[in-house]
Amino acid sequence: MMGLTEGVFLILSGTQFTLGILVNCFIDLVNGSSWFKTKRMSLSDFIITTLALLRIILLCIILTDSFLIEFSPNTHDSGIIMQIIDVSWTFTNHLSIWLATCLGVLYCLKIASFSHPTFLWLKWRVSRVMVWMLLGALLLSCGSTASLINEFKLYSVFRGIEATRNVTEHFRKKRSEYYLIHVLGTLWYLPPLIVSLASYSLLIFSLGRHTRQMLQNGTSSRDPTTEAHKRAIRIILSFFFLFLLYFLAFLIASFGNFLPKTKMAKMIGEVMTMFYPAGHSFILILGNSKLKQTFVVMLRCESGHLKPGSKGPIFS
Repeated sequence: MMGLTEGVFLILSGTQFTLGILVNCFIDLVNGSSWFKTKRMSLSDFIITTLALLRIILLCIILTDSFLIEFSPNTHDSGIIMQIIDVSWTFTNHLSIWLATCLGVLYCLKIASFSHPTFLWLKWRVSRVMVWMLLGALLLSCGSTASLINEFKLYSVFRGIEATRNVTEHFRKKRSEYYLIHVLGTLWYLPPLIVSLASYSLLIFSLGRHTRQMLQNGTSSRDPTTEAHKRAIRIILSFFFLFLLYFLAFLIASFGNFLPKTKMAKMIGEVMTMFYPAGHSFILILGNSKLKQTFVVMLRCESGHLKPGSKGPIFS
């Protein structure tokens, strides 16, 4: 019988799942309909649309995992089911994180202003740089997924020895080896984190320099370039902090097998992981003029302040 705590966690998971699906479907529908009408899509819109699609898949995987943990833990821990979930989650998760990182780099190259030759070379070839980054993201995501093979083998040995309760030196050695590989697997998250931090730092320096120039010229600091800097910084900074929260949730869920209350630890981790795909996508909507305008118009139509089909002052 399901307890009160488990019920609360399932309600929270369902709520976050619903909000995440709605937010990410909204992004895909708006950008998809725009592409269908114009047959053109900017690089940033392509990244955001693909990112939203991956997050829909990611949310479905996390919800499936949560329900299996609650209602069928034996099925969840069985070899093939666990491997399918882990492989699907790892690939989708890493690719979505890299796409968010690529988006931050794109904003940095388009908005930041530096005279360094390397930065100018990258800025002038931004489209080519992003294509190579996206291909690299795909390869690194495949690499992180392939690294699970050794972990699966060790986990099978680890669980098999644990089931016989024959705790020997061989068991301790295999368990230590599994812990080490599991911890090393988290290092795949460091490259996108470092790249995002570098993009954020460059935008901060660029904004500071631009603000000083505007003040020296006696003009207002609230010009379009300044606002673009601030908008990009908010998006990258939100990704940075939400990613750290997501990483913490991932550690809780991953190491749930080795904590005293295994099931509770896993459920806490699952609930926390759902916050990132929904929260960051909502921030992307607020930071994108087209998505934000469509979202505001939709809210006005729902509240009755604007008739359907009317553009309103926001498009004037």
